[in-house]
Amino acid sequence: MSYLDMFSLDHKVALITGGSYGIGFAIAKAYAQAGAKIAFNCRSQVHLDTALADYRAQGIDASGYICDVTDEAAVQTMVADICRNLGTIDILVNNAGIIKRVPMCDMEATDFRQVVDIDLVAPFIVSKAVIPAMIEKGHGKIINVCSMMSELGRETVSAYAAAKGGLKMLTRNICAEYGSANIQCNGIGPGYIATPQTAPLRQRQPDGSRHPFDRFIVSKTPAGRWGETKDLEGPAVFLASAASDFVNGQILYADGGILAYLGKQP
Repeated sequence: MSYLDMFSLDHKVALITGGSYGIGFAIAKAYAQAGAKIAFNCRSQVHLDTALADYRAQGIDASGYICDVTDEAAVQTMVADICRNLGTIDILVNNAGIIKRVPMCDMEATDFRQVVDIDLVAPFIVSKAVIPAMIEKGHGKIINVCSMMSELGRETVSAYAAAKGGLKMLTRNICAEYGSANIQCNGIGPGYIATPQTAPLRQRQPDGSRHPFDRFIVSKTPAGRWGETKDLEGPAVFLASAASDFVNGQILYADGGILAYLGKQP
């Protein structure tokens, strides 16, 4: 196998949860360009129709499914459908997630549980659904979309940080349990990424100045900018490809250096 062939995803089947937009869509697009067949899920027909149109606009023949990834029976049905229609899932990206920015003492336990269910329990459910066939096939790649909040705390994100910290440890535990079956489970930890969801935090103020949070993030990032979804594509392809066959249980932080940087002295 040549050096470049190690990064090929030809004939691989990849499931990207929440792959209808943003980070998930960017990863799916990169996988398709590397040769993989793409499956993704949404929670509504409207989102599914929009996403399929977006994939077609990129020249990608993706397979979309309506599925709530916190529903174990629904996930088992989706995985069975993908295996029947596309083949055994070689690559799983647990990307679906939410965040609720509420001070901890103001947050309802039901909201805390919802974040943990989607951001942590769902990756357990989907991973559990695909691992048996990966074992039978003799290989598999699981990539969990973690966060800098897998390492750090911040005001108003107690549920998200708890879930993403747990996802880091789930990543390591899947590695520990199934590494001997030639399954590699790693994580990607995005920094602050410029997506439609973060657009309000980057809007110029009425006086033309930068949003305070925008200034804060840029000042804390050695790269001096927000990340773009394209900054995650290379790491995602690496972790899904043969190039990472001896990389397991790791979190690759694509964050512009923010976790390595204390910040400038005032």
